[in-house]
Amino acid sequence: MYQTLAAAVGVLFLGGFLKKKVKFLETFCIPAPVVGGVIFAVVSCLLYVSGIVEFSFDEALKNVCMVMFFTSVGFQANIKVLRSGGVSLVIFLVCLCVLIVIQNLTAVGLSSVMGISPLIGMCTGSIPMVGGHGTSGAFGSVLEDFGIEGATTFCTAAATFGLIIGSLLGGPIARRLIVKKDLLKDAAPEDASVLEEEEQKHHRSVSMYAPAAYQLAIAMGLGTLVSKLLSLTGMTFPIYIGSMIVAAFMRNIDEYTGKLHIHMGEINDIGGICLSLFLGIAMITLKLWQLAELALPLVILLVAQVIIMIFFAYFIVFNAMGRDYDAAVLSAGVCGFGMGATPNAMANMQAITEKYAPSVKAYILVPIVGSMFADFINSLVITFFINLIN
Repeated sequence: MYQTLAAAVGVLFLGGFLKKKVKFLETFCIPAPVVGGVIFAVVSCLLYVSGIVEFSFDEALKNVCMVMFFTSVGFQANIKVLRSGGVSLVIFLVCLCVLIVIQNLTAVGLSSVMGISPLIGMCTGSIPMVGGHGTSGAFGSVLEDFGIEGATTFCTAAATFGLIIGSLLGGPIARRLIVKKDLLKDAAPEDASVLEEEEQKHHRSVSMYAPAAYQLAIAMGLGTLVSKLLSLTGMTFPIYIGSMIVAAFMRNIDEYTGKLHIHMGEINDIGGICLSLFLGIAMITLKLWQLAELALPLVILLVAQVIIMIFFAYFIVFNAMGRDYDAAVLSAGVCGFGMGATPNAMANMQAITEKYAPSVKAYILVPIVGSMFADFINSLVITFFINLIN
């Protein structure tokens, strides 16, 4: 276990070093554990195929880090912020829910047409697309428990593909909308005060990291009881779902009573550390040779997801969000976190706003939905689909 942790951290440092040296990796916001992990996985694959050595790792800490990260995600689910965002935030959240469902329906439907397991199709649905590498590592192991060998590898490969393509799609789609529909005349400054109170809650203090860690521990412990109750329904849930639910309750109790003093900034930092360690361990345990047999079906499924994303961003998001300049910038953002992660969404929007005009609305909505609600909603929908298939 200790050697596995050390190897994961080594991969993390390698990825961070390469990101500083290779502009492409920084431009597309590829996570450092993924950069170093892919290199390790390739070397590991070559050594395995050559018959030299096969590595075996103790993954005990992977689940601990995963649960702690998703518990920190649960603390993000702030109903008060959702209400303060108004109608636009609710509409944008509905768009996200629709996207998640469409991605999974496409994956399951196409896989059935090609004669492969719908659970393999799920490896290219919202698990890697909206979920990214964190959700891929979590649900990959769930799918492997259902007999899908190499599911974590499939999901991780799809998530890496999504990060790159999502970053490539956003800018061109928004630019075409802005130019074709002459949207710059609609660009106007808006009130950016919605998140001021939220930002104050993310202030960091060295002395608060210990209480933040304790709050995570309490949510994780109580979460096991909630997960146990959920399992009595006969449905399959990821091991972290109970902890996420308890964390969300704790956050909102604090928002409305002020009694719990949730330390959001510190919780986010601890969650980020755990995500990096979780991804590091997940990446060094990839078995790339498992991709060979299903390479063509996976390519077809991923191409279908790209087509879905283009149409969804261009027609559904743009029209639902008001058909104006802000809606075009939001379309670029959706491509980012709809196929990758919130940092990709912000990078997409930054490229557009630097060239044309600011969009306060987009910069408020995308971080709220992408960071606070996307993973939470996605986990619930994925769980529903997996149980429906089985």
